[in-house]
Amino acid sequence: MSEATPGRSPREAREKFVVVDADTHIDETEATWSYVEPHEKEMAPLAGAPRQIDPSRPATRYWVVDGRRHLRFIRDDARTGTTVETRELLDVTARLRAMDQMGVDVHVIYPTLFLMAITDNPAADRAARRSYNRWLAGRCERSNGRLRWIIMPPLMDMKETIEELRFGKAHGACGVLKKGDREAGAWVDDEYFFPLYEEAQRLNLPICFHTGSGTLDSTPAKNFTSSRLFRIGMPPQHAFHSLVFHNVPQRFPSLRWGFIEAGASWVPAVLYNLARTMKKRYHLGNGPFNFGQYSVAGNVLKNNNLYVSCMVDEDLPYLLKSMGEENILVGSDYSHGDAAIELDFQAELQGRADRGEISPGLVRRIISDNPRRFYGLE
Repeated sequence: MSEATPGRSPREAREKFVVVDADTHIDETEATWSYVEPHEKEMAPLAGAPRQIDPSRPATRYWVVDGRRHLRFIRDDARTGTTVETRELLDVTARLRAMDQMGVDVHVIYPTLFLMAITDNPAADRAARRSYNRWLAGRCERSNGRLRWIIMPPLMDMKETIEELRFGKAHGACGVLKKGDREAGAWVDDEYFFPLYEEAQRLNLPICFHTGSGTLDSTPAKNFTSSRLFRIGMPPQHAFHSLVFHNVPQRFPSLRWGFIEAGASWVPAVLYNLARTMKKRYHLGNGPFNFGQYSVAGNVLKNNNLYVSCMVDEDLPYLLKSMGEENILVGSDYSHGDAAIELDFQAELQGRADRGEISPGLVRRIISDNPRRFYGLE
């Protein structure tokens, strides 16, 4: 990992302020499901036997949930820059040491398995999510506030969802996971989710639209990449568009909304679509539909409490023209080994500031001020 100054770690070299890694992960373990209630044990995810899909590659592991297989990744230490102890939180102290080496004060932890829908059975979904929340809360409580986590709400049961939000808030959680596509049979602007949004607003917990999907899919693992962008990358973009289009943020004026790990280069295109749609509707009328009115004047992100995580090599000067500097975040994707990984995000951004591409003040806002505000860590 890069150092801001030779012989000194990024944490030692930078001005003293809290650095927040806005997007990290854990890999679930068998212990993750140890908190299921006695009557739920048969519904807990099971570690399936490895399968050899391609003889030239290592065997693939699976979780089995409600009779369905879900990929359980086999990580490579060198590729991810992590160890099994840190990515599965087997050793919390080791994770904190890794954070020190990165120059990071706080990791915000998202799941791995739950990035995709795992079952359409409300009882099995509740059992797995409830157990995950308690397992991760217990691990993070050993970190003296440096490991914060995102709640997995059992959205097919809104009463249980509200209870999980309250449990999470009392045990160090700093956000709620939501998918940007159809989830629990409803889209993000549906009134079905309004009790979730209302309670999250009351508890000062942001709604976090991470890449992934809320819809079950039976695509074989070998065809995963064939639909990757559509199924995983685009739901956060859709959520952003739908929320603004249907004026949902205005109904919950103090609730914050985040769009995580999807990059930020899509934001100008979505804002253009919203502006053009409004312009054409103004001239042509709504036709058979009555959608109401939304605003695309001024800074749409700031006006609607919308926060977007960027990649460090995106065209930030261009993006800031439509996004502003106060609603942009960054994360390392710690523990995952895909295209979003950026363990050196702090040094990379500082390097761009040193070259005059962005301002030093923007670096601090992206890695500290903005994520602290978004996750309610101030």
